[in-house]
Amino acid sequence: IETGQREVVGNFPGMTFSPRFSPDGQKVIMSLQQGGNANIYTMDLRSRNTTRLTSSSSIDTAPSYAPDGSQIVFESDRGGRQQLYVMAAGGGEAKRISFGNGSYSTPVWSPRGDLIAFTKQSGGQFSIGVMRPDGSGERILTTGFHNEGPTWAPNGRVLMFFRQNAGASGPQLYSIDVTGRNEQRVPTPEF
Repeated sequence: IETGQREVVGNFPGMTFSPRFSPDGQKVIMSLQQGGNANIYTMDLRSRNTTRLTSSSSIDTAPSYAPDGSQIVFESDRGGRQQLYVMAAGGGEAKRISFGNGSYSTPVWSPRGDLIAFTKQSGGQFSIGVMRPDGSGERILTTGFHNEGPTWAPNGRVLMFFRQNAGASGPQLYSIDVTGRNEQRVPTPEF
């Protein structure tokens, strides 16, 4: 950021998506697609060594670290449709945490560690919601034609996401607090 220079940190065969930094900034966690499935990998930014964390015939993607770096949350269709799973940051058994109707995606762990935000698609609507890391306490904060891509403010109490209304020519940014009562459009010069 200080120099404004770009640096290629990895060049992988297949498709690479959903990269995120580890809390200590020493690793990048991402999804790499090779063949028909995608798995979660980490890459050490100093050595450039990669470590595969999941090995399934499903699509595992959108990983996000817990703020203490001990666990990750990710989405997977290993149960037949997109659901959220939590596992140790070094790999191992993944535990499913989402059980509501619909598909869950784009999970993001709160900076406070107390909540995981997500997108939920059900009944032709897209919702932004939160749940505890064990899957309990699911709450939908806002629902619309197309809401997606939550991200946390550093205080862990406000989310930003994009919304595209039916018939609109492009998405706009919105913020909402964890109570779901204070939703505001964030003015931007373009869609």
